[in-house]
Parts: sequence; structure tokens; C-alpha cells
Amino acid sequence: MKGDKREEQGQGSEPVAPPQPTEEEEALIEFHRSYRELFQFFCNNTTIHGAIRLVCSKHNRMKTAFWAVLWLCTFGMMYWQFALLFGEYFSYPVSLNINVHSDKLVFPAVTVCTLNPYRYPQITEQLQELDHITEQTLYDLFKYNSSTPAAQPRARRDLRRRLPHPLVWIPPPRHEARRVRSVSSSVRDNSPQVDRKDWMIGFQLCNQNQSDCFYQRYSSGVDAVREWYRFHYINILSRLSDTSLSDEALGNFIFTCRFNQASCGHRNYSHFHHPMYGNCYTFNDKNNSGLWMSSMPGVNNGLSLTLRTEQNDFIPLLSTVTGARVMVHGQDEPAFMDDGGFNLRPGVETSISMKKESLDRLGGDYGDCTENGSDVPVKNLYHSKYTQQVCIHSCFQENMVKECGCAYIFYPQPQGVEYCDYRKHSSWGYCYYKLQDAFASDRLGCFTKCRKPCSVTNYQLSAGYSRWPSVASQDWIFQMLSLQNNYTISNKRNGVAKLNIFFKELNYKANSESPSVTMVTLLSNLGSQWSLWFGSSVLSVVEMAELIFDLSVITFLMLLRRFRSRYWAPGRGARGAQEVASTPASSLPSRFCPHPTSPTLPPVALTAPPPAYATLHPRLSPSGSVGASAPPCALKQP
Repeated sequence: MKGDKREEQGQGSEPVAPPQPTEEEEALIEFHRSYRELFQFFCNNTTIHGAIRLVCSKHNRMKTAFWAVLWLCTFGMMYWQFALLFGEYFSYPVSLNINVHSDKLVFPAVTVCTLNPYRYPQITEQLQELDHITEQTLYDLFKYNSSTPAAQPRARRDLRRRLPHPLVWIPPPRHEARRVRSVSSSVRDNSPQVDRKDWMIGFQLCNQNQSDCFYQRYSSGVDAVREWYRFHYINILSRLSDTSLSDEALGNFIFTCRFNQASCGHRNYSHFHHPMYGNCYTFNDKNNSGLWMSSMPGVNNGLSLTLRTEQNDFIPLLSTVTGARVMVHGQDEPAFMDDGGFNLRPGVETSISMKKESLDRLGGDYGDCTENGSDVPVKNLYHSKYTQQVCIHSCFQENMVKECGCAYIFYPQPQGVEYCDYRKHSSWGYCYYKLQDAFASDRLGCFTKCRKPCSVTNYQLSAGYSRWPSVASQDWIFQMLSLQNNYTISNKRNGVAKLNIFFKELNYKANSESPSVTMVTLLSNLGSQWSLWFGSSVLSVVEMAELIFDLSVITFLMLLRRFRSRYWAPGRGARGAQEVASTPASSLPSRFCPHPTSPTLPPVALTAPPPAYATLHPRLSPSGSVGASAPPCALKQP
């Protein structure tokens, strides 16, 4: 009986489903179930102004649409302003700050040149020959007859054969000749009139194999003669092995020297020779034992020089002016007399007042400047402080050595390179003038490579002139100069000049660049725009970030749920049914095994009626195996 009860219970009992929770359990991280729920939660709880109107007016579609359009337009305007602010920030604008300081100032370096090129004893004979040939050339071209015997016509041809590139008349091209003849004759040509008004003067230059030649032309006869003489003078000067001069060879150029009412002498200056400007003296340079300091402004607290301006070894065909040339520059900067100097007139006292001004530029993204020139692809040949002029001259010299195979004598000589001389480099003149034309048009790239220095110190100069010495005092002044400095010339006023250089005031301007828009300014402007359009704060930005994050997570979860329901869930869809049907029962987990009362089991034939439970077994298949017998899914005996 007990067995019958058990059998009845086994046959009539249904599978018990697992208990379902009646209340939702709270998870650690929860997300909204839909976009609508997320949007309503955001609009009800955000601190952004206007967003709640989208929920409050949901029963009025017109208001909802109005507030939605207004909210989106406001949002777009704000981010348009953001784009403008970011564009301004990444354009890296700068502001110029001007500060005025007053303190003791370091007196700058002052370079004074004689404007009298020196005749070296080693090349005196060659210079005399050049002078004679030039005088003969003037006679041939302009019928100018000099008093020297070598200029006579009978010796003319023999001497002119010794120099290449003779100076000749150059007829204009045919199209230019027609155009020149049609121009009014009211404007006179600067060239000397020798019945060749349309012709020009110059000399021919050719390359190494004489395959390409051109004329270096000049419309002015004076310019042509000077440039031609200068070209040959450079070749002669380049043959000197040593251009240094002793104190005795330099001569007595400086009569008196005073700084800050104290005498100065040889220990306060250094000297060098310039091919065009002669002997040059640099006062208060970096080699000076102690730099001069100015504690008071005024002419009595600066540098005062009395200079000899007579032309002893004068080369009239090279230098056509008399007097002296002066330049004010920094201690670590070379003196570029061609670029920044100016001339002093003999018999005149020149007073130069200075005002110091400095400029500090911003480098990096804010400006194209260099700190010390180490990042500039040009080697500094001057071994001095980096300046843009130093870089430009070094760049030209590098191209000169690269293209012409020799160095230009006006610039520093690179190691292992000779100066240009047509005896050794026959076509260097052709190469130099071609290179000069490319340099002037910036085809060499020197002006692009040589960036401005980030720190620059300039001196603004203003000059005043007066006659010196005066008529009343010239007698005793010239008498004192004659006794102390052996000053004996016929026209005394043309052989002396006075120079005063001083600070006009000790106040100097320090200009500095600073970023116009910093990160603090950018954040402040962004916050102002955010408050203007939405009346919110930084926390509102965090709320917007949270909304975007929630939208991303919900979208990801919905896509993941859809993907799993389509490809991973067993028994769902045609593909899932096929996968389950083709899977062997032994490989399925125990939870997928059917219940004994499940209709999916094959029919079971009993061989004996109850209660003979021992004879209860499934019917054998034709192959002799049990139809639904598998260890994971076997029926349990009661």
C-alpha cells in the first residue's frame, strides 16, 4: 500500500517551479529602462534652467515643441561661442607689456672707424698697380687725364692686360634702346656724357668653362668705377696671410678719450681692420677689464672722443668720404658698420644721446623666435651672441663656400677655407654676384632660417651737431693738439672731429610679451558663456556628462540584450531550435533534461501491470538500445 501511494504520488505530481521574488531587489548600479524614463529623470532633477519646462508642458505639445527648439538653439549658440573662445586660445595671441625702470645702466659698446682703408706693406705694390690701371681706365672711358706718369696712353695697353674683367661700355639691348630713346630727355643720366647716353658701364663675368657670361651693369660711372675697383681690391686683400695690425701701425687716431669725466686709454678698447672702413676701435667691449656703468645722464657722464679725420693712407678710388664712422651696439654683438653705423663730419662736434629699450618675446607657440640660436640650422661664424644679422651673414658665407668654393673676405673665414681670389678661383666673381642676387630675393632661405632672438636690447639714438672748434677757440685748441699729438696739417678743421655719446636719461623701457588668453582666462570665459545661456555652474556640466554616459550605457545594454536574444538564447528562433535539436543529450546540462511527465519523452511500454514495479522499463528500439536512456536524463526509481 505504501508503494501504491508512492506510485500515485510519482505519477500525479507536477514539477515544482522555483519560487519567484515578489519585490525587486536593489542593485549596486542601476540604469533606467528606457530613454523616456532617463529623459524625464534628467529634466526633473537637473540644475540647467529651462530643462524642466520640457516635462512640465508635456500635455501641451506646442509648448513642448517651443521649449525643445529654444533649448536646442540656446545649446547651439553656447557651443558656437565655445568654438570661438577655443579658436582664440589656440591662435596664441600675445599682449605687449611696457614697464619703465630707473637704475644704473651698463654703457654700451661703441665702435669708431677711420674711413681710411689701410695700405698694408705686403700689398703696396699691387695696390699701386691697381691705381695706375684704374686711372688708365678712366682716361679710356671718360678722357680723364691724371697727372701720374703711368696714366699716359703709351703705357696703357701693357698694364691693362694684367687684370681680368676690364671695365667697358655696354650698349643696351635693342628693345631697351628703343624705349630709352622715346623717353623725354628732361631727366639726365648720371653717367658721364660721352655721346653714349643710352649705354651703361660694367664688366663681364663668366663661369668656370666660359659657357655662361653676364655683365655687371651700372648706370652711374662713379658707382661702376668704385665697384670695379672694390672687386679687384678684395682679390688683392685676400692674398694677405695676416691682417692684424700693431698699435704702431694703427697710427694716432684718437687724440683724447674720457668717460664719466675720467681719462681712458689703450686698456679700454680693442681694434680691428675693416676692408672698407679702415682701422676700427671698439670701446667697452666684452674684452674690457671692467664694463663702464652710467649712474647719471648728461654729456659730462658719457664717452667723449677727439678724433683725427685726416686721410693719411687714403685710397680715393675705394672710399670717397672723409671723417669717421661710429656705431653703438651691445658688448656681445659684433659691429656691422654697413648695417647700423653712421658717419661723423670733420670740424663738427657730434653729440649722440641714447635711450635704452629692451624687448622679451615669447617663443614656442606664441612666436617664432630663438633663445640662443642653438635651434637655428645655421652655424654662427662670429663666435658671439646670436643676433639675426649674425645669422644672416653666416648663412650667406655658408652658401658662398658651398656654391663658389671660397669665402667672402667681408665675413668671417670658416676653418679650412680660403678667401676668394681670381688667381685661384677664376669664376668666383660670377658666382658671387649670382649668389648676391639670390640672397636679395631670399631664394637662399637665409631670412627664413634666421629667426629673431627672443631677447633684444636696442639703443634709440638722436644726434645734435655744432661747429667745433669755434672761431674764437680754434687757435689755442689746435696749438694744444699740435704740441701733444703732433697735429700739423694745412687745413686744420678738416682733420679733426669730436664725438660725445651719453644717456639722455636713466629711465629705460622694458617691453615684454605675455599670453593674451591663458588657461584661467579661457575657463573664465567658458563659465561666463555657460552661465549666460543656461544660468548653471560646473556641476551642471557634470550632469550633462552623466546624461551622456547613461545614454551610452542604455544603448549598449539594449543592443547587448537584442544580440543575446537573437544569437545566444537556446530554443528561441529557428536557429536556436536547430542548435538545440542537433545537440546530443549527454552534452546538455542537467537543468535542460526533461521531466518524467514531459510529453517530449518517447512512449514507454510496460510489460507487466502494477504493482510489479521491477518489470517497469522502457521499450527497446529495433536496434536493441533503450530509446530514451541516457545517464544525465535517466528516470529515477521511486
